[in-house]
Amino acid sequence: MMRQTKRFAAPFAMGILTLGLALPAQAYVGPGAGLSLLTALWGLIAAVGVAVVFLVMWPIRRMRRRKAAATQAASQPTAYRADAEPSVQQGADAKTSADTDSTSRPPRT
Repeated sequence: MMRQTKRFAAPFAMGILTLGLALPAQAYVGPGAGLSLLTALWGLIAAVGVAVVFLVMWPIRRMRRRKAAATQAASQPTAYRADAEPSVQQGADAKTSADTDSTSRPPRT
């Protein structure tokens, strides 16, 4: 442990010395750079905010859709419901699994 402390002592001291002796830059930073920085910051904040909102809203939207689908299924007459038994459905297109022959399909290529 002592060897690692001595190993980084000289570079650390040089870094502190360099930062301490640095003179302030006599440069002008125009308003464009500041506005660009603020725009990027607001864009980042907005992106994170929208992501959080969508993560929170996802389960709520899913729950509302399921509830609406259940309400719609309950309001339909039994003869037209998709989950009703085939014997209850009216019309010639109501088939059971015994009516369909799986061997009549063409082979997969």
